[in-house]
Amino acid sequence: MGLSTHVLDTARGRPAVGVPVRLERGESRPNLGGAGDTSQTGAEQTGAEQTGAGQTTTGQTGTGWTVVTEAVTDADGRVGGLPLTAPGPWRLVFDTSARSVFFPEVSIAFHVTDPAEHHHVPLLLAPFGYSTYRGS
Repeated sequence: MGLSTHVLDTARGRPAVGVPVRLERGESRPNLGGAGDTSQTGAEQTGAEQTGAGQTTTGQTGTGWTVVTEAVTDADGRVGGLPLTAPGPWRLVFDTSARSVFFPEVSIAFHVTDPAEHHHVPLLLAPFGYSTYRGS
């Protein structure tokens, strides 16, 4: 059924119109760290690095990201109809630089077990914080 998102600017009490959103698909690769590897987990990601061919890698061990599609939030702060084509790791990356100097980008990683099920991942923005949850 796909993925939708809704971005709300809680400082203004309004939908966040015109926010660029990028959907990325994770690609698992073998962990090359070996036994005793103390690499960072997904929760401890520390930035991204371009690797070419449209892929981005992060501090997350063994996972690269491929851009699937890009969109911009509408007049109601929404983007719908984003394609979830397979189970596995996915993430939404929001360019919030026009709304927050402190958080110029927000990346929300999540795991899909059933791509036939609809997923809704909202983002609530504030000048010095943000939150998200799995919506309906």
